[in-house]
Amino acid sequence: MRIVLLLALAGCATQEMSDWERANIDARPVEEHLVLPPYPQPGRLLPFGVADSGGFRFFVDGATLSVGKDRIVRYVLVARSPDGAQNVTYEGIRCSSGEYRIYALGRADGTWSEARGGWRAVAGAPARQVALFREYFCPQAEPIRTAAEGVRALEQGGHPFSKGFGGTFGAGR
Repeated sequence: MRIVLLLALAGCATQEMSDWERANIDARPVEEHLVLPPYPQPGRLLPFGVADSGGFRFFVDGATLSVGKDRIVRYVLVARSPDGAQNVTYEGIRCSSGEYRIYALGRADGTWSEARGGWRAVAGAPARQVALFREYFCPQAEPIRTAAEGVRALEQGGHPFSKGFGGTFGAGR
């Protein structure tokens, strides 16, 4: 009996992948063509909380928030230091793989400079990317469905599904 069980287990370990498995392994939608958004305006900035922020305040420009057909959540992030210095970046989060990317850096004159980096793991990233991934844009590691859903999450201090299921997201709206 043991020999039969061992042979069955060995057969499972050497089984080839099906055609469907080969075709769909690590299948990701092709990343959409990048169009840089307008530079952020103060009246459109939505604050969000970040643990251990070192006195920095963080904002997302709600008008630039989007979810592409490629399921990447894109947004403009503004980081302000305690003395008023400001950094602006155009970023994306790929929720399914837990990665983020900086597409462009904002200049003081209100224009963009293309960033050279690629996709990086959210694990070990700065706290602002971790917060956006976990609390706002990728609850349960799934992307928000619409920009409006992301704006509501920012306005309400987090997505209800980031704490588990059963939230009252959008109730009364």
